[in-house]
Amino acid sequence: MKIKLLGKTPDELKRIAVEEGLPGYAAQQIAQWLYVKKVRSLEEMTNISMEGRRRLAEKYEVGVTGHAGVAVSSDGTKKYLFPVGAAGNAEPDAQGNAESAAAGRSVEARNAVEAVMIPDGDRATLCVSSQSGCRMGCKFCMTGRQGFHGHLSVAEILSQFMSVDESDALTNAVFMGMGEPLDNYDNVMRAIEVLTSGWGFGWSPKRITVSTIGVLPALKKYLDGSKCHLAVSLHDPFPEERLSIMPVEKAWNLEKIIGLIRQYDFSGQRRVSFEYTMFSGFNDTVRHADALIRMLRGMECRVNLIRFHKIPGFPYECSPEPVMRKFQDRLNRSGIVATIRASRGEDILAACGMLAGRFGKEKIL
Repeated sequence: MKIKLLGKTPDELKRIAVEEGLPGYAAQQIAQWLYVKKVRSLEEMTNISMEGRRRLAEKYEVGVTGHAGVAVSSDGTKKYLFPVGAAGNAEPDAQGNAESAAAGRSVEARNAVEAVMIPDGDRATLCVSSQSGCRMGCKFCMTGRQGFHGHLSVAEILSQFMSVDESDALTNAVFMGMGEPLDNYDNVMRAIEVLTSGWGFGWSPKRITVSTIGVLPALKKYLDGSKCHLAVSLHDPFPEERLSIMPVEKAWNLEKIIGLIRQYDFSGQRRVSFEYTMFSGFNDTVRHADALIRMLRGMECRVNLIRFHKIPGFPYECSPEPVMRKFQDRLNRSGIVATIRASRGEDILAACGMLAGRFGKEKIL
């Protein structure tokens, strides 16, 4: 299997170029082809000599994986299916698809991930996956219920940005797709380095949000080493209740997570938000709202209230709209900014908690 160039830094590319007998400045040329022109093959790198490309091709490939299918929601949201691992080695066709749309129906969940493109006015946000499956085991999440199949490589993460139809129009990215981003810390941070570096995509860190359930050791490294936004999956302020739906509470409890976050300044451009999926009769009472207020009081933050989308085997329903509004109003009156997140892509199983790495009855184009 050839080594993928996608995800390499200029220093790494320089070492590769020199080892293959190319001049050192070829590294900058290769980086330009990879991250600015977004080519898919070494043959497209026309300012590299034919002999240089031949030598590179003996060991290396660009490493872009095309999507295997796309489903389009009635609200304009688009869900893309990407083969990963062994399934991700197929060569893209002229349209960038590694397999035909029909093949998207047969890609096994353990060999596929999903990315979701959410249009909203002049914004185009890509919801990115970082793992195949997930080992956090949240009981209300389809991804967590399928188990863990592996970390995505840097190239597999970046391929999601490069292979969606809207690649050149993307304005924002949220690492909120399949997997726990901070459980794949090194690859996620390398992907962010490519996205935000001048030699890479050149994005501002403020265009990127990383979501986490609260993997404490990696969370501290992320807060120290990144300027991107943070979103924390909270979902219940009471430890025993949170543990019953989120096993991670046993290893990294919410009190320690909040204590760590309070050590950092979010009064400037960098933001922290807390994700709170609402389950009827479980975490949507006045008691829960008041506990959340006490927990977050004095912190510069936002709470995103999320409508729960029913999945098999989980006993709770989504909180009724009036209950969600009442919960939101109570937080807002206390000085905590709370919003109810618009539900997008539910009809194609692309909404929060519904990604499972396979296409079912969705219309695939």
